[in-house]
Amino acid sequence: MAVQLDHTIVSARDGRASATFLAEILGLAPPTSFGPFLVVEVDNGVSLDFLDTTDEIVTQHYAFLIGEPEFEQIFARISERGIAYWADPGKTRPGQINHGDGGRGFYFDDLNGHRLEVLTRRYGSSR
Repeated sequence: MAVQLDHTIVSARDGRASATFLAEILGLAPPTSFGPFLVVEVDNGVSLDFLDTTDEIVTQHYAFLIGEPEFEQIFARISERGIAYWADPGKTRPGQINHGDGGRGFYFDDLNGHRLEVLTRRYGSSR
């Protein structure tokens, strides 16, 4: 069997709100419950399993490879909600998108400060 990522746990102050935020922004199915987790399934079978915590949340980065039509839809949702976004992970280019490897992408924060990224081309794909 090939090695594949199956799921990752995402720490959250309010797992339901955080999972719902991600699913709505990305246009995915609503989260489902599995034990203490709120599960958001992405289209390649990987899930992000949100877990409530009162501990300090260490910021993580989650990147989502999407198509051009999905980019337009996601960008519209971000704009409609007035969510800040950046062309770079260091937040030095606010209100901009990037054009890495001939695609488009941007970064935004979720409800817990996790850095989310959407991109239409894998980095290095133009080589």
